[in-house]
Amino acid sequence: MDKEILRIVIIATGLLVIIGMLLWAYVRNRKAQHDIEGYEGEDILKGADEALAFQEDDDDFDIASSDKRGAHAAKSAQYESDDDYYESDDEDYGEPQSRFVAPKIIQFSLIARDEEGFNGVDLVNALEMVGLEYGSLKIFERLDANRLVDFGVASMVESGTFPSKNLDTFYTPGIVFFMQPEAVDNAQAVFDDYVQTIQLLAAELNGVIRDHQRQPLTEATIQMIRQSL
Repeated sequence: MDKEILRIVIIATGLLVIIGMLLWAYVRNRKAQHDIEGYEGEDILKGADEALAFQEDDDDFDIASSDKRGAHAAKSAQYESDDDYYESDDEDYGEPQSRFVAPKIIQFSLIARDEEGFNGVDLVNALEMVGLEYGSLKIFERLDANRLVDFGVASMVESGTFPSKNLDTFYTPGIVFFMQPEAVDNAQAVFDDYVQTIQLLAAELNGVIRDHQRQPLTEATIQMIRQSL
């Protein structure tokens, strides 16, 4: 073979080798770039998904936190409302009322419903029926076991006494009961007997009971006086 032709063949072969190497390098670079782009794309998508998931979790956290803050605020408002309620209760109580003090002489009266008043005979019979005794002061008295006076009963007519005779012509518009708590041993027990005696006479004589203020006697007044003894 001519040397000139051989040279051309060698050069051509070398060019083919170089071209082949360049093509191989090009193909290899493209593949590597594609892999890199794919890898980076997956990372980006993964990062986006994680970021989105985190954002959703963060939103849930914010919502939960908001709910907790709302519940806490509602709870605080409830406590504040309860505090207001307790404060209003304290205001309602105010200063304690002063304790009732019974008068030194408890005086109740029995008024006749009949315009003529109580007749002497009916009156004396009823007073003796409930165990009262006619005393030296010409009034009726409740005596204890030692013959000491627990309470007395006087007439509403002038002088307050009851006559010892001519009872059928005697009339009185009412009778007055009086008791001195400090002068008896057991004031509550005597007061109970005092009230019961008046109530029995009111039913027997058809009378109206008045309290120490000349008002109709009530159970509330009875208990108020009794508890003060």
